[in-house]
Amino acid sequence: MKTYSTLLQSQTGAVRTITTNRPEVLNAQSRILLEELDDAFLRATDDPAVRVIILAGAGKHFSAGHDLGSPQEMEDQKKTGLEPGFKGEYRRLWERFFENTMRWRDLPKPTIAQVQGYCIMGGMMIASACDIIVASDDAQFADRAVKWGGSHVQYFSMPWDFGPRKTKEYLFTGDFISAVEAERAGLVNRVVPRDKLESETLALAQKIAERDPYALKLAKASVNETQDAQGWRQAMEGAFKNYMLTIPHRIEMGTYGPAAREKAPKDRFAVLNKKGG
Repeated sequence: MKTYSTLLQSQTGAVRTITTNRPEVLNAQSRILLEELDDAFLRATDDPAVRVIILAGAGKHFSAGHDLGSPQEMEDQKKTGLEPGFKGEYRRLWERFFENTMRWRDLPKPTIAQVQGYCIMGGMMIASACDIIVASDDAQFADRAVKWGGSHVQYFSMPWDFGPRKTKEYLFTGDFISAVEAERAGLVNRVVPRDKLESETLALAQKIAERDPYALKLAKASVNETQDAQGWRQAMEGAFKNYMLTIPHRIEMGTYGPAAREKAPKDRFAVLNKKGG
């Protein structure tokens, strides 16, 4: 297995576990992490010894979302030039946060998100792109974009995961969703004690790995294609465009772009919520 700077990997039988390894920033998703994760997913897909892929996060939290300003990310942004203006921003957000997540959703092998602690914003995106979510009893989910003057995250599957009314409630309030509530709503498949999360997820993955790989591939394709026939893919692309329409608005308010990067996340919330977030 290839060695990465932001990921750990292990193999147990036919199960490959890919672990994001930035616990010091709650596994925030930097450009480097996302590109390495894409590579690790594709390599696991191409490896005949792998039948099931587990996505995990090191430390107390699965992921607090996109990296909004760690020293590593800020340094990387200086080195990796982007096309200027809104056109460049559209391309960056499409490729980094939408196109790749759509690709992970369609991986031809079963994927399981192993979620503990915070699973918010970008963390919720990549967990939602997995076929199954096993959550610890301390897991919390949220899309808090409206609190920053945005509409939602880039890969917006929440209406399909929760249904329209609950989705509106969670977006409008920005409240955290407990693991139990997420299971009841249909986002999470199983909730287990925190100290059994790894073993329970692995046991489920090993059970799935006993099935015929070709049958698993086509079973997954049928479910995804059913969603696509119902308009899922078109809706996802439309939601991304609605998300992009909020960017100029957020730049004006100072909750996005260079001015926002100078503020701590809670101070960005304070622009719209005087008591902070």
